[in-house]
Amino acid sequence: MSVTSRYRHAWEGFWREAPDEQGAVFWDAEPGVTAAVHVALFEPRLTDPGLPMVDLGCGNGTQTRFLAQRFPRVLGVDIAEAAVKHARHADPAGQAHYRLLDGAEKSEVEALHAELGEANVYMRGVLHQCEPDDRQPMADAIATLVGSRGRAFLVELSEAAGPILGGLAQSPSGPPAKLAPVFRHGIAPGEVADDAIPEYLRTAGLTVLASGQLPLTTTEFTPDGERIVLPSTWLLAGRES
Repeated sequence: MSVTSRYRHAWEGFWREAPDEQGAVFWDAEPGVTAAVHVALFEPRLTDPGLPMVDLGCGNGTQTRFLAQRFPRVLGVDIAEAAVKHARHADPAGQAHYRLLDGAEKSEVEALHAELGEANVYMRGVLHQCEPDDRQPMADAIATLVGSRGRAFLVELSEAAGPILGGLAQSPSGPPAKLAPVFRHGIAPGEVADDAIPEYLRTAGLTVLASGQLPLTTTEFTPDGERIVLPSTWLLAGRES
């Protein structure tokens, strides 16, 4: 199956409108407080750090470019052509490679796996805003890409983030400027249960090897000037050797 057309159109619209500058998107925080924190958690746990690294749902490639400084071959993939264009535009030196990929389309994922071989996967904030019917196929895609030796590192908003985002959306003054486009395009973050994510991975044939809680830093601030930080969960998954 492919991702739902509504989901694809929502992200195309979002990324077509998104500014190019770093930090203009709600979750596009600088790598020092995002990918760098994640790498410190997952790099020591990788079976083979030399495998290709796939940033699944790379968006405008901010974190992809950071990963390319740490790993020998990094590929950022996204469902939205506009996102891939942003990523390429922001990486004129070609630190990483970028391409369009429908992660819920089995044939596309299998073709990428055939090209790359086994890979490590980094995925930040994708499952929690997928359409429900797309979540298991996305987990299946991760399992296909990692094979027997790769590892997948996922970061997803915790259930507790939902009420926080809802409160921001319903603020008397309206949602914060960088969050408003997310809701305007019909993207609904924070709508997957905490215990569902490990189950998606298990159903895909993967084992959760480690997990924990982390604050997810955004680029937006409250009217009081406090940076918005959301609760998130991280998981490292793979096939047990």
